[in-house]
Amino acid sequence: MALRVFLDDERITPEGWVRVYWPNEAIDLLKTNAVAEISLDHDLGNDERGTGYDVVVWIEEAVALHGFKPPKMAVHSANSSAREKMEAGIRAIQGLL
Repeated sequence: MALRVFLDDERITPEGWVRVYWPNEAIDLLKTNAVAEISLDHDLGNDERGTGYDVVVWIEEAVALHGFKPPKMAVHSANSSAREKMEAGIRAIQGLL
């Protein structure tokens, strides 16, 4: 079963998506290889627990070092500078494929 994962602390979860609140929850699902699509927020309310960028970094490392096949990735963060950083990370991942 292909999952669509929505990482966010505030927004309403779109229909058909699995909601997670923290990067480690998203990464745990990614490790199952069942995620077809992931949409990421950056600011999750507690930077000590991580941000959406941490998920991008994990995916990039998994692709580069372990041949991980990344899901379709999107960023829905309202934080413009963080969104740009995350989108640059996604482009870097695409360059590894």
